Amino acid sequence: MSTIRPFPNPALRDQALHIFQAGVAAADPYRAVQRCLGIEDDRLALLPGLDRTSRKRRGRWRKVHVIAFGKAACAMAQAVRDSIPSQLLASPGIAVTNYENVTAVADFTVIGAAHPLPDRAGVNAAQHIIETLQNADQDDLVLVLVSGGGSALIPCPRLPVTLAEKIVTTNLLLASGATIKEINCVRKHLSRLKGGGLVRLTAKADLHALILSDVLGDDLSAIASGPTVPDPTTFAQAQQVLQRCGIWGQVPASVRKLLTEGADGVIDETPKPGDDCFKKTTHTLIGSNSVSLSASGNAAKKLGYPLELYSGYLCGEAREEAQKLAAYAQKRIAGGLTGPLALLAGGETTVTLKGKGRGGRNQEMVLAFALAAERLGLTGQWVFLSGGTDGRDGPTDAAGGRVDNGSLQRMRKVGIDPAAYLDDNNSYNALAGSQDLLKTGATGTNVADLQILLIQP
Repeated sequence: MSTIRPFPNPALRDQALHIFQAGVAAADPYRAVQRCLGIEDDRLALLPGLDRTSRKRRGRWRKVHVIAFGKAACAMAQAVRDSIPSQLLASPGIAVTNYENVTAVADFTVIGAAHPLPDRAGVNAAQHIIETLQNADQDDLVLVLVSGGGSALIPCPRLPVTLAEKIVTTNLLLASGATIKEINCVRKHLSRLKGGGLVRLTAKADLHALILSDVLGDDLSAIASGPTVPDPTTFAQAQQVLQRCGIWGQVPASVRKLLTEGADGVIDETPKPGDDCFKKTTHTLIGSNSVSLSASGNAAKKLGYPLELYSGYLCGEAREEAQKLAAYAQKRIAGGLTGPLALLAGGETTVTLKGKGRGGRNQEMVLAFALAAERLGLTGQWVFLSGGTDGRDGPTDAAGGRVDNGSLQRMRKVGIDPAAYLDDNNSYNALAGSQDLLKTGATGTNVADLQILLIQP
């Protein structure tokens, strides 16, 4: 019996990783923040970013209070610390990030909290932020640094909902297959800070937000659940999300009570467009998935690959999207593809949990792709990588996965039935068996996911 080679084409796997890493590097939060800060005549100038509607903003601010939250909070805070003269900074600033990304930043209180499910440390961090907002004066600027993951990291439940009840609700939403926008719609209406709530608490000072987008289409009201922008969603819509997902009867009674009272007009809605609280508030978009996708494309071209953008808005069920991509690849090969090709996509798929295994949407997608490629008879050599730019895919230590035309054979050699593992949502252990987990460690940024399919027919 011949020995099975570990990888059919190691160089192809390395190239896929290089292309992914180029996309992650383009979302570097430190450089993105620095590009938007300037000092002119000893005064702070807020410069335009990716958002073409943003303009330079200058003010005679006495002090700048800095609040950062999200997976990129520490890097963004460090950029502010290195860009704004210390005499302008109200000390200390606050940076709240997930535990994996905690890094010391001079003159900042750095707080680690849980993600994707919130914890008590996040509640304490939210209270710390509220105190800072209420202490900012009318001659001050509150500079808010927002990145993906912020929704979970600064939970501030609206009474009568408790943290434990909010965790139960979030867990049910994550397992239901709800989209990120649907999840955020609910979270906004259970929170004091989300959905523009943070601005409501900034009574006197000016406010400007530098926003690193992890949301497809860069909807600012969805990034970290939109704490600094108007909320177009309603209590009634949040109620409908839970009902559509079939979990209305499973969420705690306090959640149902709050959403019902809100839908009936008994309690105030989140602030909407045109609300007076936004009169002194501006924002700048500083990074996004589309920028990272473009950088990955450039890296692929430099490696000599003809490039196709498969999708810049990849969403839907991970395994279904994997099957569609495999079918598209097979169609391209059957159509007479004679040379190498790079197919790229960016987005954020979902997983409806039915099994009891371990994994994330990117891991599920690559495992489903490998099975679909086998079923379709995808020829030649190929590598498919799907990874989260934050370095974490679901509740695992992997960013995603990287499979090739030998992956299923490697799984079966160690006793793994890949189809059964997929049915059990156990992609992590399947990919571990075939040495196909993508582990990058925490990257300090978050602009959703990148997918890279390299084909050599």
